[in-house]
Amino acid sequence: MAKNITISVDAMGGDNGPAIVLLGAKMALLERPNTKYIFHGREDELVPLLKKYPDLQAVSEIRHCENVVSMDEKPSQALRKGRGKSSMWNALQSVADGEADAAISGGNTGALMAMATFCLRPMEGIARPALAAIWPTLRTEIVVLDVGATVGFDKQQLIDFSILGAALARALFDMKEPTVGLLNVGVEEVKGLDAVKDAAKELKSHTGCGYQYHGFVEGDDIGKGTVDVVVTEGFTGNIALKTAEGTARQVGTYLRTALTNSWLSKLGALIASGGLRTLRDKMDPRNANGAVFLGVNGIVIKSHGGTDEIGFKSALGITYEMANNRLMDKIGDGLKQFEKPADKASNGDNESDEVASA
Repeated sequence: MAKNITISVDAMGGDNGPAIVLLGAKMALLERPNTKYIFHGREDELVPLLKKYPDLQAVSEIRHCENVVSMDEKPSQALRKGRGKSSMWNALQSVADGEADAAISGGNTGALMAMATFCLRPMEGIARPALAAIWPTLRTEIVVLDVGATVGFDKQQLIDFSILGAALARALFDMKEPTVGLLNVGVEEVKGLDAVKDAAKELKSHTGCGYQYHGFVEGDDIGKGTVDVVVTEGFTGNIALKTAEGTARQVGTYLRTALTNSWLSKLGALIASGGLRTLRDKMDPRNANGAVFLGVNGIVIKSHGGTDEIGFKSALGITYEMANNRLMDKIGDGLKQFEKPADKASNGDNESDEVASA
């Protein structure tokens, strides 16, 4: 029997309030009945909602927090006002205290990143966290990071993101050595910024440390699923993510318009209804909702703030899988395997010194 997974939820985060959060949790519980929940938020709002779902109520606990981080607060402001007392902070604190296996919030992304960094602390050897998205492609789902946590980059950040993304792919997709590609303006080794080319050289020299380095990839390789992990920095990654979501909605609108503009097209849509439902599900951003904060000492999932109950259910599913597949252990293993040449030389010198002393 699978062990219970406890998820700590910022029930007040997001644009649509706690009603969406609890309904999404009820739907997620049907698929993963060994889940328990700790909901953080205003008790007077959560108690009546939870009473509507007896099965969810039986495996849930409510912890009252009056303070709620708004969607438009600056991260520094949210940290000052909400540290130690907001629903977002307390959801993270439950993970830090070992009461929950993972935390999830649909709230302010910048505030969540700041609070996760302060509450859970960065992992040893990781300078800055990354936000990783699970991305549907023509081949299969892949990992893309960073999609908005860190703007700007250097060589080491790209290397760190590669290790973190490969660990996420191993945990989520049960892969031994996922392929990693650096997003660039071309696949030729001479193209790109120096930091990207320097990171590529080092990743290539360490292939076998829990990943296989593929090389440079371009924007169209994301949709093709050319590699299992696409690595870039947050500015570029966020634009790519929002562009993909907007394109999916655009194509969906075109299809609906084309299939309803005449009686003949409506008849064709009726005949092809099964295939159209499959296409709709594949293009629905809600089914891929839930980005993972990587690089802190705990599992933190960011749900889209404007999603509905279906999207939040999807994000809870990712949260469960990350905890159930021991994401943090796999990240730790990846960091241990990736030993920099300078570290090896240093270790060798230390060993020589010890031999000489003996």
